[in-house]
Amino acid sequence: MSLVVVTGGARSGKSGAAERLAVLRGTPVVVAVAGSAGDEEMARRIATHRADRPRAFTTLEIESDTAWIADVPDRSCLVLECLGSLVSRIVAEESMETGEVASSGAEERVQARTETLLDALFARRGDTIVVTNEAGDGVVPAYPSGRLFRDTLGRANRLLVDRADGAWLVVAGRAVDLHRLPSDLAWPRGGNPELTV
Repeated sequence: MSLVVVTGGARSGKSGAAERLAVLRGTPVVVAVAGSAGDEEMARRIATHRADRPRAFTTLEIESDTAWIADVPDRSCLVLECLGSLVSRIVAEESMETGEVASSGAEERVQARTETLLDALFARRGDTIVVTNEAGDGVVPAYPSGRLFRDTLGRANRLLVDRADGAWLVVAGRAVDLHRLPSDLAWPRGGNPELTV
């Protein structure tokens, strides 16, 4: 079993890269889709994604729980499309259940549900590719739900990349191998000679 993470910004090419990688395994591919068509524009986006996928792929529409993972055979390569949509759904469900997401209790519940999802993916015996969004490079979201989403997804992405067998950041259609990059900082050699005492 291999776990691979493909992350990047909107329209970076991460979904296409993940699908091409899945084909390389030579096994059946199941794409677990977390997005929901809440409006006409989103319905068009989902339809476009579906039409762009190879016909041999099986598409599974999923909820935020983990029961759907058992429906994917171990011999199939699972492509989760995408973790950001699932975290967004978890935040929305928490908001609907409690009426707010600004409390530390809500944050803990969202974090716990996200960790349960990650644990289920880590336990899967088949090959898994997780597509996820890079969030947090822009302005701080104006609403508590947006900040909770950004923080939860950021923590989940770090954990996924740490545990993954392979991880790529897709930028403008190009993939950067994250495991080849250092995970810690080092002071630059030489420094500024004018500051040497």
